[in-house]
Amino acid sequence: MAHKPFYRDGLRFSCQNSGRCCISRGQWGYVYLTLQDRRDLARELKMTTQEFTRRYTGKEDGFYFLKENPDGPECLFLENNKCRVYKGRPTQCRTWPFWPEVMNPKAWRKDVVDFCPGANKGRLYTALEIKRQVLEQKESEQRMIIERTSS
Repeated sequence: MAHKPFYRDGLRFSCQNSGRCCISRGQWGYVYLTLQDRRDLARELKMTTQEFTRRYTGKEDGFYFLKENPDGPECLFLENNKCRVYKGRPTQCRTWPFWPEVMNPKAWRKDVVDFCPGANKGRLYTALEIKRQVLEQKESEQRMIIERTSS
């Protein structure tokens, strides 16, 4: 018999605008960016991709990431607990909380339920919707590896 995921009946999630997911914490410090993420963010900020990349990103081991805020642990684009680039936000932000690394019961409880006030609230995401979000994040990670090796 095939293993069924713990979220087979779906999971509830609704952003509560706490801003907690936009604050650097331990291993979840970087927001990594694909070229498409950089293009989307640049468009949202009404600048070229090159200008956005120069002003707002760093690069480590060939991977682009959003620079950290010099004034604190929160994202540069977090204002009053709201994302000022919401429409163009990166894949990593868009797919939260359905990241591959938290899609097991123990990690979900520790890294999502115990951390995010939006967990177990609001709309019910079906197992299929969750799988699509997880896949979108995995594909983004694969694109970053391809972009890294082709640059």
